[in-house]
Amino acid sequence: MGFRSPLNLHPSALIRAKRREKRPRVAIKSDRWIRRQAVDHGMISPFSEKQVREGVISYGLSSYGYDLRVSDEFKIFTNVNSAIIDPKAFDERSFVTVVADSVIVPPNSFALARSIEYFKIPRDVLTICVGKSTYARCGIIVNVTPFEPEWEGFVTLEISNTTPLPARIYANEGLCQILFFQSDEMCEVSYADRKGKYQKQQGIVLPKL
Repeated sequence: MGFRSPLNLHPSALIRAKRREKRPRVAIKSDRWIRRQAVDHGMISPFSEKQVREGVISYGLSSYGYDLRVSDEFKIFTNVNSAIIDPKAFDERSFVTVVADSVIVPPNSFALARSIEYFKIPRDVLTICVGKSTYARCGIIVNVTPFEPEWEGFVTLEISNTTPLPARIYANEGLCQILFFQSDEMCEVSYADRKGKYQKQQGIVLPKL
């Protein structure tokens, strides 16, 4: 079969090709892009441009993401005070605060922490977070909601121990990986535009209504 140029395509095939060209392209960003944004625009601070691995749970720049570190302050949930978890009226008696190089999360329990890094997200970028396999293989799940366009602040990290055993979390080491996705156009309203309630958050920020 001979080569068919676009001019020789059947009209329906040409329409399909044009539709493919018009489809929005949302790309995951590479280590080169992440490095430029961090160094030139302060997207991540402090920024480790290489993966630090020896003797620690790894953190820093990876091929298509960035492994953030967890700080040494943790809020560990407890039922000692028989408090009820209510996202509309959060009771601070629900947890105890611990500052340490490592912390024990009780079985089937939960902790809040914060990132060492401060993030400033570009207007055309959205991130998602995935847990590191080192912790995931121990039954420790990290949940972080997306960083929205033009959000900035330290990240409040949610750590779940899904096992029936106590679990140790290490401060100043890697906890989860952030993936950056860039849209084909700027959003109409960013997180900063709508004055999001978690904008420029410092420390571990509790639920807000």
